[in-house]
Amino acid sequence: MLRPATDEDREPVRSWRNHPEVRAVSLTQHEIGPAEHAAWWQRVAADPTRTVLIYERGGIPAGVVSLWDIDWDAGTLWWGYYLDNAGLTARGELLPAWIQIQRDALTYVDALRDKGRRITVMEAEVLDANEAVRSFNRRQGFAEVETYVRDIDGTPTLVHHVRRTRPAVPRPAAQPGPSPRPEPGRQPGARPPHPTTPPRPTELPHPTPSAPHEPPAQPQEK
Repeated sequence: MLRPATDEDREPVRSWRNHPEVRAVSLTQHEIGPAEHAAWWQRVAADPTRTVLIYERGGIPAGVVSLWDIDWDAGTLWWGYYLDNAGLTARGELLPAWIQIQRDALTYVDALRDKGRRITVMEAEVLDANEAVRSFNRRQGFAEVETYVRDIDGTPTLVHHVRRTRPAVPRPAAQPGPSPRPEPGRQPGARPPHPTTPPRPTELPHPTPSAPHEPPAQPQEK
């Protein structure tokens, strides 16, 4: 399950983010110090376009989902996630947690609403070398829409821009109107004296086809 992060989560999140396996697939790979992390945490808390969520497994905090650049008018956001690799590995739960955190994040975002608006597009970046995440992203309905080289701590690195787009909500079908009143002098159900042209059937709206979606990538502290 996911819940909003609290100040008690600040140091555990930094510890998870600094795990060598997490840094190796992140867009910034240096070890994050207490001051840098505290400044990032403070910026996130004051920014209405950002949200940090904690993933709990069996009641134990075990990962983080970060949402940023949330734009309700456009229906878009960027996101990423990582896990407590050390703790989950020790408990033999790393693989199922890795699968579940992404599913929980998609469910969470799909349920978001603000004054009737919703998020339909999720954007992220993932390293080309991170084939496990890229493969899982595809199975979750994400698509790689752009590929480019980014400088990551002095090393040119191939990165994929990924996207996931939810299908548009079909418009409700037209409801039938009230039954017509019988003509004056005619009993209900009586045949008209002359044949009439049958009414055209009401056309039902077609559902809007879904657009391509980008998959999430490993998050970074921005």
